[in-house]
Amino acid sequence: MKQGMRLEEQALSHNNWQELEQKLFLRTFSRLPLTLVRGQGARVWDEQGKEYLDFVGGWAVNSLGHCPSVVVEALEKQAKTLIQTSNQFYTIPQIELAQLLIENSCLDRIFLCNSGAEANEGAVKLARRYGKLRLNGAYEIITTHSSFHGRTLAMTAATGQNKFQEPYTPLPDGFVTVEYNNAEAIKRVTTTQTCGVILEPIQGEGGVNVPGNGYLKEVQDWCHEKGILFILDEIQTGVGRTGTLFAYEQYGAEPDIMTLAKGLGSGVPIGALLAKEGCSVFSPGEHGSTFGGNPLTCAAAYATVKHIIDNDIPGKVKRVGKYFTTKLESLKQEFDFITQVRGRGLLIALEFNREMADELVTACLRKGLLVNKVKPNALRFMPPLIISEKEVDEAVDILESVLMSLRA
Repeated sequence: MKQGMRLEEQALSHNNWQELEQKLFLRTFSRLPLTLVRGQGARVWDEQGKEYLDFVGGWAVNSLGHCPSVVVEALEKQAKTLIQTSNQFYTIPQIELAQLLIENSCLDRIFLCNSGAEANEGAVKLARRYGKLRLNGAYEIITTHSSFHGRTLAMTAATGQNKFQEPYTPLPDGFVTVEYNNAEAIKRVTTTQTCGVILEPIQGEGGVNVPGNGYLKEVQDWCHEKGILFILDEIQTGVGRTGTLFAYEQYGAEPDIMTLAKGLGSGVPIGALLAKEGCSVFSPGEHGSTFGGNPLTCAAAYATVKHIIDNDIPGKVKRVGKYFTTKLESLKQEFDFITQVRGRGLLIALEFNREMADELVTACLRKGLLVNKVKPNALRFMPPLIISEKEVDEAVDILESVLMSLRA
């Protein structure tokens, strides 16, 4: 070993995990000075035993909170039975999850993978394959400004944010980007080379941008008129996050293709691509995944989704989300530098008239509340879907005290 010391010995002698991380990792994350070692429900603890209320939720991942018993039990049972084979064979947890998702959505076919970026890659590949077979070779996908679709090179090209794209130019072509929440802009750039449109029902990483109620339906109707595919990226909005199982249900629109990830496994990495029968044009060998849909992750995802459906978690999200929004609106009345509260369910942003998000994140951290900076002048809240009104009160009280100290 380097310097004659094993990493375990080095970590124990330093008792400083953050210092060790600085020596070992590529610099891809700007981490907060917090090392988490345990979680339960909506709370986490650091290595010193300090408790925090978690309103980041693994970036909208921890649907049922930290270490939910229903998921832990499913993982434990499956880990003792069968962890991984390959997609050369049938496995029961994979089929059970597929049936659950298809029976509770408007889609007919599914492909399981490991992440949201992979799900979106699959959606774009499926749309391009559809274009080659059904649309005379059309290959372009229309996306929107402020969107976020993943970190692979192609999904960086699909993402409508220059800060993610500029370091990696030239990017793969085939993506045309227009203004979000503007159906006419999509109509103007649709050509014979267009095979699909990909949208987030609510833009999460772009700032929790909520479109008008008629936007998705108008884009869907346009896609159907032109014979192109209407693709919804529900990676952040799906699995109950916005107050319905899928966000499209609130807009009167149905996707031809939908992608899921984040909250699907309540902390276990899994993604899904779902499609309607008419656009399911993949043939064997044209797409695949080694780990995608393995029994362990599928067991966790099945337990998560079934619990969410059986216990009407989306209904709770709608109720608690409205309560949370009302509390934040009260803060807006109290502090004149708060300009907007926006979102649906438990995907909410609080925007300010100046760049103060970094300062707020740090101050909240000191007081035991974890929040996320989504823009320099906006915070994003993505707590577990099982959050209570009492925990919302606790978070808002901390946030109010922080805002008062900054105003002073």
